[in-house]
Amino acid sequence: MGAGKSTIGRLLSQELGLDFVDVDREIEERAGANIPWIFDVEGEAGFREREEAAIDHLTQKSNQILATGGGAVLRETNRACLQSRGFVVYLKTSVDQQLERTAKDKNRPLLQADNPRKVLDELMAHRDPLYMSTCDLVIKTDRRHPRGVVNEIIKQLVSRGILPA
Repeated sequence: MGAGKSTIGRLLSQELGLDFVDVDREIEERAGANIPWIFDVEGEAGFREREEAAIDHLTQKSNQILATGGGAVLRETNRACLQSRGFVVYLKTSVDQQLERTAKDKNRPLLQADNPRKVLDELMAHRDPLYMSTCDLVIKTDRRHPRGVVNEIIKQLVSRGILPA
């Protein structure tokens, strides 16, 4: 949460001339409801079912930049789809940066708690190893301009032979 997945993904897609797809927006479109409503009515388990179906469908397409929600890695099926069907970039950010970027955002059900820092600390402790085991590339985003992050991703993709020089 708050790592810049949507912003950076959108910029990267523009730079590379690819489609940009935000999995959370796709879920909302399919459900005809926003994420907080889905969490309220179906709980996190219901949301994760919808997320898994969306990721399975979307990762079968090509020529796109896909931004997943931070919890997508919780399901092994999602990790397998992402790893086998694409190149995964982990936009790594600190809890301090997450708090700063999400402080006023009411569209994040998991952070509607008395102690958002504690929630983020727990999420990071649980998810970081999953992110690390799933990704092909780690890019730190703390205190960085999105364009600088995009340029670094492109540089890494070129150096790995994924994009032409």
